[in-house]
Amino acid sequence: MVHRNAPLSETGRLRLARCVVDDEWPLRRAAERFQVSPNTAKRWADRYRVEGPAGMADRSSRPHRSPRRTAAPIERKVLHLRAKRRWGPARIGGRLGLAASTCHAVLRRAKAPRLAHLDRATGRPIRRYEHAAPGDLVHVDIKKLGNIPDGGGWRTQGRRQGKLNRTATKGHATDRWGGARLGYAYLHTAIDDHSRLAYTEILDDERKETAAAFWQRAQTWFSAHGIAVRRVITDNGSCYKSFLWRDTLRDLGVSVKKTRPFRPQTNGKVERFHRTMTEEWAYAKPYSSETARRAALPAWLHAYNHHRHHTALGGPPANRVPNLSGQNI
Repeated sequence: MVHRNAPLSETGRLRLARCVVDDEWPLRRAAERFQVSPNTAKRWADRYRVEGPAGMADRSSRPHRSPRRTAAPIERKVLHLRAKRRWGPARIGGRLGLAASTCHAVLRRAKAPRLAHLDRATGRPIRRYEHAAPGDLVHVDIKKLGNIPDGGGWRTQGRRQGKLNRTATKGHATDRWGGARLGYAYLHTAIDDHSRLAYTEILDDERKETAAAFWQRAQTWFSAHGIAVRRVITDNGSCYKSFLWRDTLRDLGVSVKKTRPFRPQTNGKVERFHRTMTEEWAYAKPYSSETARRAALPAWLHAYNHHRHHTALGGPPANRVPNLSGQNI
C-alpha cells in the first residue's frame, strides 16, 4: 500500500524515469511535471538506468548495520525463557533486567507465537478449526453453578451474612455435616461451531434422562432457526456415554462425537461460552436471589446471539445464520 503522502507510486516512478532516460527530458522539466524535486527525479532515473523497471519497487528502510541491537546471547536467553516458562515480555524483562519493549522486539524478530495462541500444558501452537456451515457440528456441555440464597450469597454479602441467608432460604437442604445446602444449577448448553449461536437451559441435574430431553428441545430450537444439526460433540461425562444419549441422537439423525480424554480444548467453544456467561450474566451483578438470576438469563442469551459483538466473528452469531428472523430485534 502506497503511503498517502507519497507523490509517486511504482507506476509513476517508472513514467518519470522513462521521460528522463528514454524521452531525454531535462530533470527540471520532469520534476515539475510529476511534482517532485529534481533530486528525486534524478534518483529514480539513475536507478532505472541500472536496474530497469524492477528498480522502481520499494526497498527496505532497514539499516545495513544495527550496532545497538540486543546481543545474540541475550536474545537466546529471552527465547529460552519464553519456550521454557511461557512468560510474556514484561516478566522476561524483569528476570533479565531488560525493557519489556526490548524483549517484545526479540520475540517479534524470532516470530514467536503469542501466548494466547499456545497450549499452556504443552507450549505448542493451538490448532484452531471452524466448520464451514451452521449445523455441521454442535458443541454440548454442562456448567454447574451454586444457587444463590434469598438476600444474596457470600460473594456480595460476605461469609457470615451469606451463611445466614443460605440457612434462612426456604427449601434448603442439609448436608452430612449439618450445614445448609442450597444445591446447584446445571446449565446445559448447545452452541453451533460455525455461527456460535447458543441455546442454554437451567436444569436440576446432569442425569442421562435430563441430558437427552435437553437435546430434543435444543434440536427443535436449532431447527426453528434454520439450522439442521448433523453432528454433536461432547466430553466423556457419564450422561453422554449412556446408551440413552446415543440412541436419542441416532433416532433424530444426528451422529455423536466425543472429545479425547484430558483434552477439553476440543470442546473449547462451549467452554469459552460458559466462561463468558459466568462473567457477563451469572456473576455480572449482585443478584438478590436465584430466581432473580435465572430471570435475567433469557435477555442476556438473546443479546449474546443477536447483538453482542463476537471477537472471533466480527459481529453477533446471528449474522452467520442465513435468513435468520429476528436479527434486528
